[in-house]
Amino acid sequence: MSMIMEDIEKLEQVLKVKFKNKELLRTAITHSSYANQKNIKYNERLEFLGDSVLQIIISEYLFLNYKDKTEGELSKKRALIVCENSLFKIATGWQLGEYIFMSKGEEITGGRTRVSILADCVEAIIAAIYLDKGFEFAKEFVLTNFYKTIEMAMRNQIILDYKTKLQEVLQKDGDVDIKYDLLKFEGPPHRRKFYISVIFNGVLKGEGTGFSKKEAEQDAAQTALKAIGEIYG
Repeated sequence: MSMIMEDIEKLEQVLKVKFKNKELLRTAITHSSYANQKNIKYNERLEFLGDSVLQIIISEYLFLNYKDKTEGELSKKRALIVCENSLFKIATGWQLGEYIFMSKGEEITGGRTRVSILADCVEAIIAAIYLDKGFEFAKEFVLTNFYKTIEMAMRNQIILDYKTKLQEVLQKDGDVDIKYDLLKFEGPPHRRKFYISVIFNGVLKGEGTGFSKKEAEQDAAQTALKAIGEIYG
């Protein structure tokens, strides 16, 4: 059995879905950088379809289960559930980065942990399941895998910007001096990792890492929010 087929079958076990047409799953986890080298199909068209399938499944679920919510409220909740960050967390739970076919160049520059690549891949997988198994199966798959995300969205626990959230929490009772310091960075220029601390009123409250200063600051803010009991997990 080829390594490609072994990877696809391992991912099937993670997803708990057995594909009739495994080529659909292979395409769903193929990034354009890899396909361009091999002259094979990649996942952008599936991503387009998967976005729509995901939207209708979540829309229907919210419409049927939250009858007290207005159209505007439902739209905001749906946006949180299907946003890039939420899809990235789903992908992380599947360890999806390990399975994506991408070029060496893309991999070296952090492609396996890049939010956009992983989020797009989740949508492509949803489309592949829809095409292979039909709408009802895809709906059950989405609602099973997005259940926690839906619950968090309805409890206002999904945070898109941890730095802004931290500032709002700390400054609700007055001004607080919030400072982000670069502790160090390491690695080559094309794959540099940053280490950032967040300090308020002179006290270290969190540290974070990322492959950009912005990403590391967001990670540090998230750590600080956990430390002060504003978020969990």
